[in-house]
Amino acid sequence: MVHWRTDCTWRSPRLLAIVALLWAWADEKLTTDCFTSARKIALVLFPQSQAVASSFQGFMKLLKRWSPLIALELKAALQTRMHEHFSDAMKVGRFNLMAVDGSRIGLPLTESNERGFSVKRHKRKKKKHRNKSAEKKANTVTMWITTLWQCGTGLPWNWRLGPSDSNERAHWLEMLGELTSPVLFVGDAGFVGYEYAKAVMAAGHQMLIRVGSNVMLLKGLGHVKRSNDLVYLWPNRTVKHHEPPLVFRLVVCHSGKHPIYLLTSILSSHELSDSQVVEAYKRRWGIELFYRHLKQTYGKHKLRSRSADAAYVEMTWAFLGIWCMALYALKQLYAKGISPSRLSFAKLIRAFQRMMRDYALPGNKNGGLCDLLQNAVIDQYERSNKTSRDYPRKKQERPPGPPKIRQATTHEIALAKQIYQQKQSKIRLTA
Repeated sequence: MVHWRTDCTWRSPRLLAIVALLWAWADEKLTTDCFTSARKIALVLFPQSQAVASSFQGFMKLLKRWSPLIALELKAALQTRMHEHFSDAMKVGRFNLMAVDGSRIGLPLTESNERGFSVKRHKRKKKKHRNKSAEKKANTVTMWITTLWQCGTGLPWNWRLGPSDSNERAHWLEMLGELTSPVLFVGDAGFVGYEYAKAVMAAGHQMLIRVGSNVMLLKGLGHVKRSNDLVYLWPNRTVKHHEPPLVFRLVVCHSGKHPIYLLTSILSSHELSDSQVVEAYKRRWGIELFYRHLKQTYGKHKLRSRSADAAYVEMTWAFLGIWCMALYALKQLYAKGISPSRLSFAKLIRAFQRMMRDYALPGNKNGGLCDLLQNAVIDQYERSNKTSRDYPRKKQERPPGPPKIRQATTHEIALAKQIYQQKQSKIRLTA
């Protein structure tokens, strides 16, 4: 519960949240100018709030204190609206499909940001040729963001922020506790791991993860009905602690250039066929596009805040800002029967920023925000393949190799059977 001081010139938390969203949407270069524009619009929308403070420092002081709580309430409201308006679109087949991925956001190189976000290197003996410039470059100053992205609607669902060396899988586990219904998570090769997979499945969710040559899988452990596509994740450290193996179904597809190896915890092909596995993994690409929209189209590839606390506030409201814009636009398109995949973030952001610039001008016929948003759609012509373009900084990343797969030994088969029988005995006793 947010309790305002009696002498606070900000009349309510709701007004503060509205100005914070307008501040995040504004396209001025300086954060102070963004606040000035946001405050002017708020005074037009709420004429009774003429006493709202004009101090940017006071505004940021309130946001730093109350953003975590207000953002939590606003996030819950956005999730509720998604359920109310897009419950059908949120399902991909029979599953609530969510992608999970992380990315980095640039920050100004200041002492506060270095203390709050830079990678903490282990102390090593300094080499004679290393100068201060090289030491400075060693500690990158970026913010890490991990996002849960709803594949059916193309909208975010949750997020976590942290220093540049944050663990995206740990962020993922933090967000599990806030989910109220089962989810099929789809992720890239960075999200495989015994402890994380075990925690996700113990929480009642399912997984669809790409794997590469850094993963060792077993075949033929035997305590699950034999099938050619069943494999087991059972690292040596878990074998020593007598922890049970995790069972997955391995699906191999081809991207046109190289094979892709996918693991899913849904073992029955009747429940999720191989073709549906491939289609679900293709949907994961949408979260990469979302990050491109957030960082490039929305202009948040580098924040402007020079202190760590302010950077967290700026990114929090930037994320909520693009979420609010997209949700409002999607409601307009969905009413016209337009697929969520056709939403144009570029046109969407231009529409909101145009309305902010022209708020004091007389409205044009058929030129309001809703009219602009109904036209914020991607053209339906087919894009040509651009991979052959000679781009100077084009990434030349090698694709992950195939996972290492071997037959289980006799000792491993016997141990797995013993662990499985002990688990069944405990289940019968508790029942």
